[in-house]
Amino acid sequence: MVRAQNFHPVAIRSGWLRSLLCVLVVVVTAGFGSGIAASTPAIAPTILAQGGPMKLSVFVYNVEYGGDKSTDRVMREVDADIVGVLESYNRLPEIARKTGYPYYNVGLQILSKYPILEPSGADGLYSLIEVRPGYVVAFFNTHLDYVKYGPSRLAKGIPVAQVMASENEVRTNSIKILTPHVKELINSGYPVYLTGDLNTPSSLDYTKATVGSRPGITTAMRWPVSDELVKAGLRDTYREVHPNPVLVPGITMVNPDFKKGGSGDRIDYIYAGGPSRTLTSIVVGETGGPDVGIGFNKWTSDHRGVLSTFRVTPVPLTTTVALDRRMLNQGDTLNVRYYAPGFTTTSIVVVPEGADKAEAILTNATTESGSTAFTTAALPPDGYDIVLLSGDGKELARNSFWVRSTQAGVDLKSGKDVYSVGEPIDISWQDGPANRWDWIGVYRAKAANPKKDDYLLWGYTGGHESGALPPQVFGAMTLGAQSAGKPWPLPPGKYRIHYLLTDQYKSAGFHDIEIVK
Repeated sequence: MVRAQNFHPVAIRSGWLRSLLCVLVVVVTAGFGSGIAASTPAIAPTILAQGGPMKLSVFVYNVEYGGDKSTDRVMREVDADIVGVLESYNRLPEIARKTGYPYYNVGLQILSKYPILEPSGADGLYSLIEVRPGYVVAFFNTHLDYVKYGPSRLAKGIPVAQVMASENEVRTNSIKILTPHVKELINSGYPVYLTGDLNTPSSLDYTKATVGSRPGITTAMRWPVSDELVKAGLRDTYREVHPNPVLVPGITMVNPDFKKGGSGDRIDYIYAGGPSRTLTSIVVGETGGPDVGIGFNKWTSDHRGVLSTFRVTPVPLTTTVALDRRMLNQGDTLNVRYYAPGFTTTSIVVVPEGADKAEAILTNATTESGSTAFTTAALPPDGYDIVLLSGDGKELARNSFWVRSTQAGVDLKSGKDVYSVGEPIDISWQDGPANRWDWIGVYRAKAANPKKDDYLLWGYTGGHESGALPPQVFGAMTLGAQSAGKPWPLPPGKYRIHYLLTDQYKSAGFHDIEIVK
């Protein structure tokens, strides 16, 4: 597994084909189909009313490099209502099919027995899960970078201040992308869940009481990611049920490097906030493993999972225009659900991204609530907004989606074709496949087969934030002295730069450069 250490993404936008219009075929449907991930408008400023309480089970599981038959079996037999999946990548549709989950969202890496709704205003950072018709809970699923792992650095004798600085650089800055949304949702009355492989311990596990209780814990520590989540209003559900970390460590990952100085840590979590009460929380892992409550004889992942159950009180949907997904291939069907209580006459308008309703490509008359589907076969690759309007033309809700080409490969470019030794190399791309943990790798031109040759410099397309940010089809980075890998500076010669998929070694496109003295 590769992980980036230093990377500086630059936001760029493609406006090409913005002026072209297309014809969309509209199909009115009765409801959501399999794999729906939809969206809602911005959070209501006032606290929402509550529905009746219900039981809900949540599972977090890092399946490792896409998983396999045995990880599929684990999810099928655990049978949680919602699963925050890590490292499933673009195999998630297959996992959903083989585990029996009717809804999935590749961008957010979620499986669910209930419709998954991506809210407008959330920018792809979280979803609403419609656990009852018209009633939802909020759900985040994230994967933080693993480089500069804090306990390993402590075991090497690196000062605490330096460890905290690297924690903040690599992980705390990423979680701070999510916590403002978490806090706002909780303050508005939503039940909120956050699952994730956070690649950091909890402050609740590194206490005065746990010092010396197992190898590696030599001092009490305030781990900033866990503190940020608590500050946002979330509760660590495993520690709610098992408050004594000495008696029940609940370790979910034994880091190979950390074996030299410790015994592993609890780094896979289910956090909860708002009107939700934790009933149970157990580790799922190998039969006979420490603190494992549900065991499997064949366990292939390098992580254990965690299953928590809740008594939760969902809240009603607000006015919504909901999409099945925000990233589509040209020709895919875009499923839309809309909800506008109190408005008997509404319309849905598709416009170029950021455009006014007057630039509508399509206008479709609707009623108070219902669902619609659009074909994107004739829609040029670009960004678009879908807008819900009242009968008098007032904008009620807006969401965005992107159509990418199925014909063109990744358009990978450099600022120039020839660089001097030590000169930073600027890379940009369009039409990327938009997976979490896609990465850029630099190879010698004479040894540029990613499946067998070694990469030199590299970086994730989303930097340290790749596991928290929504995937994008475009981006940029600068390769230089702060990049991961070696050597730097690159010596004179010819090099091939690959766009590589999902933390693995399959190339989606490449670009050649030369370095001279």
